[in-house]
Amino acid sequence: TNFAVTQAGFEANFYDKRYAPSLVQREMVDGGLLGRKSGRGFFSYGPDVAKPAVTAFTAPAFPSVRALHLHGRGVLAERLAAALASAGQTFARIPDSDWVGLVLDGHSLRLTDGRTASSFGSQISVFDLPLLTQPGAALAWAPSASASVEWVTLAAHCLLALGFDAKQVADVPGLVVARTVAMLINEASDAVHQGVCTAQGADDAMQLGVNYPAGPFQWLAQWGAPAVVHLLDHLDAHYRGERYRVSPGLRHRVWQHAA
Repeated sequence: TNFAVTQAGFEANFYDKRYAPSLVQREMVDGGLLGRKSGRGFFSYGPDVAKPAVTAFTAPAFPSVRALHLHGRGVLAERLAAALASAGQTFARIPDSDWVGLVLDGHSLRLTDGRTASSFGSQISVFDLPLLTQPGAALAWAPSASASVEWVTLAAHCLLALGFDAKQVADVPGLVVARTVAMLINEASDAVHQGVCTAQGADDAMQLGVNYPAGPFQWLAQWGAPAVVHLLDHLDAHYRGERYRVSPGLRHRVWQHAA
């Protein structure tokens, strides 16, 4: 069903490559891997399939560092500040930075902005957009390809101590949640820009229609239009296609923010 809807949208938009269905999605449909309907999709389903065990999350003590700086401002920066204070850590704040994250003894652990960790240098790690606030929520992160073993260990330990169930993934632009939510915000902004619905209507449709925990414009309010556009522009520059083209409506919000 999802593939059929995506294909219909692609055709209705005159085969604009931005709406082209995923090749993986097409291959799964062609192979009969339809999820619960067929008993197998990305996962296997059925009465005989063992469910993965869920283990209780316990945050370790914060690692020992000589110097700790918190960069940036906004909702996420305040969450990190509260977590550091709760862990009993002394840190300096640099609110005027154009990025959000931590510097531990000269090594950076920063929120993804659509660029890879490797593009920043060696002792750098990037982490995903943390939408969930409960302790033990999964959070993707990736170190630079040339990061030392010591820094990879320290970065993972730091995220765990901050209350995240850190999951190391490949160093790809936008990681997992950030690029997905940014695209949802972008498409919702386009719908509003084209007069399809209102911002409230888009939020209601996603929450009541597909059971999202928040609507795209609620996420936009938390994240901020400049950061979302910044990430999409970096994705667009990396992949050189139409898929990450920024909605004029979303771009206009950034101009309003800067005015």
